[in-house]
Amino acid sequence: MIEEFAKLVPESLLHESGAVFYSGRRAFTQPSDLYILGSNPGGSSAPDNAAIGPKNATGRRLSDNIDFILRNPKAEHWSAYRDEPWNNRLQKSVLHLLNRVDLKPDEVPASEVVFLRSKSISELEVPFERLAKKCWQFHQAVIDRLGVKVVVCIGKKAGEAARHRLKAYTATDEFTESNGRGWESLTHRNGYGLYVVTLTHASQADWTKPASDPTNLVRRALIRTDTKHRALYLERLRNYKPIRIGGEMISDTVVRMREESRY
Repeated sequence: MIEEFAKLVPESLLHESGAVFYSGRRAFTQPSDLYILGSNPGGSSAPDNAAIGPKNATGRRLSDNIDFILRNPKAEHWSAYRDEPWNNRLQKSVLHLLNRVDLKPDEVPASEVVFLRSKSISELEVPFERLAKKCWQFHQAVIDRLGVKVVVCIGKKAGEAARHRLKAYTATDEFTESNGRGWESLTHRNGYGLYVVTLTHASQADWTKPASDPTNLVRRALIRTDTKHRALYLERLRNYKPIRIGGEMISDTVVRMREESRY
């Protein structure tokens, strides 16, 4: 299956600086409720300039990244967010998110909306939207073939691109930072029940801090779409049982909502 995904990467991009796979073979060959998408890889756009931007064991070109994932034995359980020596806020925040939803980094497929690398989106030589259109066939295949139910987008640009292509226009949830800055993260659903969760960019917002942690949006989206995550959540409720107030039995839904408000 992962070989089929790799064939969907535009041939014209293969020798450019960038990356396609941020997770290894395990993540892209088994069903997954979650798919993580950044906007595009950061760092220098020069294919051979490994000194600028995150150090990456898979190489600088898309072709290097694909070759590593398809052929290197170490890539079976690999995750850029866990196994690359970035040690930055983005990496720590994504690992925090995965811990909150009881998933391992090598279980969750991860990529970028646009595969090409740049220091910032504005420095891409081709407009972001045009590149997103060119790369989307890969992402749509991953979502369809792996049965993805929640797409997590890191940053507004990634979220806009995913929402537009997945037709996720119905707002269902939101989180506003309580640190005075007030940045928002949002959840939208499409007509088929797939959720797109657009989070603040983890290179700028520290998700490990309670005041700026939007990961409960992802947690709630998974609970709404998947019985496994709902069961895990209920198991964690302390002294879980329906509550009788004024002769009325309070439902499990109310109990869950009250528990969620603590986070």
